[in-house]
Amino acid sequence: MAEIIQERLEDRLPELEQLERTGLFSRLEIKAIIKKASHLEYRIQRRALFKDDFISYVQYEINLLELIQKRRARIGYSFKRDEIENSIIHRVQSVFQRGSAKWKDDVQLWLTYVAFCKKWGTKTQLSKIFSAMLAIHSNKPALWIMAAKWEMEDRLSSESARQLFLRALRFHPECPKLYQEYFRMELMHVEKLRKEKQEFEKANMDVENLDYSEEILQGELARIVYKNSVSVIKGAEFHLSLLSIAQLFEFAKDLQKEIYDDLQALHTDDPLTWDYVARRELEIESQPGEEPPKTKLAKSMELGRREERCYAVYEEAVETLPTGAMWKCYMNFCLERFAKKTTNGFLRGKRLQRTMTVFRRAHELKLLPELQYKQWIELLSHRKYFMDALEVAVAGTELFRDSVTMWQQKLQMLIASESPDIAVHFEEAFVHLNPQVCLPLWISWAEWSESTESQEDTEAVFKKALLAVTGADSVTLKDRYLDWAYRSGGYKKARAVFKSLQESRPFSVDFFRKMIQFEKEQESCKMANIREYYERALREFGSVDSDLWMDYIREELNHIFGRPENCGQIYWRAMKMLQGESAEVFVAKYAMHQTGHL
Repeated sequence: MAEIIQERLEDRLPELEQLERTGLFSRLEIKAIIKKASHLEYRIQRRALFKDDFISYVQYEINLLELIQKRRARIGYSFKRDEIENSIIHRVQSVFQRGSAKWKDDVQLWLTYVAFCKKWGTKTQLSKIFSAMLAIHSNKPALWIMAAKWEMEDRLSSESARQLFLRALRFHPECPKLYQEYFRMELMHVEKLRKEKQEFEKANMDVENLDYSEEILQGELARIVYKNSVSVIKGAEFHLSLLSIAQLFEFAKDLQKEIYDDLQALHTDDPLTWDYVARRELEIESQPGEEPPKTKLAKSMELGRREERCYAVYEEAVETLPTGAMWKCYMNFCLERFAKKTTNGFLRGKRLQRTMTVFRRAHELKLLPELQYKQWIELLSHRKYFMDALEVAVAGTELFRDSVTMWQQKLQMLIASESPDIAVHFEEAFVHLNPQVCLPLWISWAEWSESTESQEDTEAVFKKALLAVTGADSVTLKDRYLDWAYRSGGYKKARAVFKSLQESRPFSVDFFRKMIQFEKEQESCKMANIREYYERALREFGSVDSDLWMDYIREELNHIFGRPENCGQIYWRAMKMLQGESAEVFVAKYAMHQTGHL
């Protein structure tokens, strides 16, 4: 192995000599490169090979290439590229070839190889790499698309890209993305041919002898791809994706019309079709041929007429296809239009009225999904229609009794409308809901009670909540209960709550840190109480939280009634309890503290 490494180092000598002779690197830098290269060569020549060693080797060589580029730019020297850069590039390519042969299944390694060749390699080399990669990873459509795009956009070879797409479709005959990109590629090819023809005609060159078939120039190949794809892949969503691609090309008007007509003929029972047809009316002028409106009022009126045409299509849609999905499309469109800013109060009022009407009609037909109930309630509440919002929320909870979101909306509206017997409604919600999802409602009840009810009533809510909510969710409740106790009754009340909960696991670290902070805020701060809180916190989190131990040590050192002599004992207790990385972090922090950095 030593002979192989020596031989590979000797192969570097010509490029290293050139680097020194041209002044790009100093003799000391050349020696450092040789030393590093020797180390890297050893790691990729040993019997047990590791992928990280190959990656480190390649990364070092790429960094060297980039450094050479920077130094060339700095001193203005551009010669001897064949002897220097090309030698390094060929060496990196050979390492990539070994690595990709050893770890064939590693797609990321192949992609790194491709990225390197795109920046430093030749086009011929990259074509070979794509071929080798696709021979192994033919089951990944994204790689076929990448290779075809490179052939089309970098090598400017439409024929090679077409062949790759055709091969890919033999492996993946039902892949929508492949058909979409193949369709796009054929349209791009036509666009390129049309531009070429225009340039020849501008130069008064004879184009009759050139191969510019009128069918090809009209996008016949793209049309064939479209027809084949929609015969294999059904559904309006895919059909619409092809239409959106075709619309990017100005010359493809006839093809766009054909796709649009087929969409309406083949997918009349799909809400996406109706949604697209309706939204399309926004782009069509009311009276073609006339000058566009110039004043703000005229523009608003024109926009209003377009929106009315959209609404007319949606009305026809919900008559033809009276499904929840179709109504959802209609409602989303109404919400989008209402959200659009306008200075025209009449237009905004019409949008609001239409939105409210559509929501109510869908509700009456019992075709309103849960999310749309939430949107409807929010829309009403933002307009200060609290009683209407409450009516909708009540209807929503009747339909979705097991939805915590709907109950939360209803209770928020009851609170906003200052309804009596709020507590009764909270109790009603808990009857219908799974206790494990009720945490948001308990928090809402406690917040409402704190602002309107007595301390006794609020504490009763917290106690009920802690009996009902168990596990990790109870941690949030305990923290809020402790905060409320300190706000409402001061330190004495907070300590009483802490005492009542101190054995009710689980806890958060903040639960104990809050009590430590509350104690520090007292005029007669007692170090004994602080120690008690730290000890209880360490009982729960001493094996994982190194910061807790460090804060305890700082407290003993810095507090006026602290005992610095206890710090050594706390340190050794921490070393016994902390596990794994937490112990290492603690040792590092303690060492920094000892040297005065913390």
